[in-house]
Amino acid sequence: MSIRRRLGLPITLAVIMIVLLIALIIGWVMINVWGATENEQAAPLYWTFLPIGATFLAVILAGVIFYMVLSIKAINLSQRQANFIDSVTHELKSPIASLKLYLQTLNRRSIPPEKVGSFYETMLEDVERLDHLINHLLEAGRLDRSHEEAEEGDVRLDKVLAGCAQSVALLYRLPADTIKLKTVPCSIRGLHGDIEIIFRNLIDNAVKYSGKDPEVRVQLRVKYNDEAVIEVADNGPGIPFSQRRKIFGRFVRLGLELQREKPGTGLGLYIVRTLVKRMRGDVRVKDPPKGSGTVFVVTLPDAKTVGDPALAEPISAE
Repeated sequence: MSIRRRLGLPITLAVIMIVLLIALIIGWVMINVWGATENEQAAPLYWTFLPIGATFLAVILAGVIFYMVLSIKAINLSQRQANFIDSVTHELKSPIASLKLYLQTLNRRSIPPEKVGSFYETMLEDVERLDHLINHLLEAGRLDRSHEEAEEGDVRLDKVLAGCAQSVALLYRLPADTIKLKTVPCSIRGLHGDIEIIFRNLIDNAVKYSGKDPEVRVQLRVKYNDEAVIEVADNGPGIPFSQRRKIFGRFVRLGLELQREKPGTGLGLYIVRTLVKRMRGDVRVKDPPKGSGTVFVVTLPDAKTVGDPALAEPISAE
C-alpha cells in the first residue's frame, strides 16, 4: 500500500472533524450572542457560557489537530521503517548469496589458480560490505543511548580526511585521484572515531551518488573565528531543495526502496547530523557553484591551524 493511500483515511477523517468543530464553535458563539441580545435577563448566563463552551471546543479542536499530526508522523515513520527493513534485507542477502556461491564453487570445482585470487578478492569485498552495514546499525543504536563522556583529544582533521578518502577509494576500486583533497593542516578537539565516521559517511555517499565517472572534491579551510569548514562535493544529479531537510532523518532515503539502484540503509546522514551536533557543529546542503551535484558543508568549532598560521584561509565568518 502506498504512503498516499495510507495517509488518505486519517487525513480525511481529521479534516471532517476539524470542519465540524469549527462549525460548532461558530454556532456556539452565534447562539450565545443571539440569546444574550434577545433575553436581557439571562444575558449574564449567556455571556458566562460563551467563553466556557468556546474554550472547551477550541481545546477539542487543538487535540484533533495534534492527533492528526501525530498520526501522519507515525505513518511516515512506519513507512520509513518498512523501507529500512527492505534495504537491510537486500544488503544482507546480496553479499551472503555471493559468498555462498563463490564458496560452493571453490569447494566443488577445480578453479584455475589465476581465478582463485579474484574469487577471494570479491569475497573480501562482500565481507567488508557486511561489516560496513553492521557498523552502521551499531552506530545508529549507540546514538539512541545517552552519550557517555569519553576522553576527547586533538585530532588532525586533514589526516582524517585523507584516510577516509583513501579507504573509500579502495572500497570502490577507484583511482586515487577520483577524490581530490584540498586541505590545510589543522587539529580539532573531539573523538577520533566520531570524526572519522562523519567524513567516511559523507565521502562514501559522495562517491556512491556521483555520476557515471565519479568526481569528488573535499575541501578543508579554517576561518579566523577558529571554525573548520569542510565541503564534500560530488558530480551526481543533486538533491531537490524540498528534500534537503528530510535526508538527515532516520531511515530516510529518496524514492521507493525497491526502485533504488544504490545500496544503503538511510542511516548514514542521520549519524552524520547527530555526531556533528554533538560536537556543537552544523551540517547543511547546498548547490555547487556550477554544474550538477551536491555539496555537503560541515562546520566544526575550536579548530586550530597546525604549523604556519598563514595556511588558514583568510575568510570572514558567514
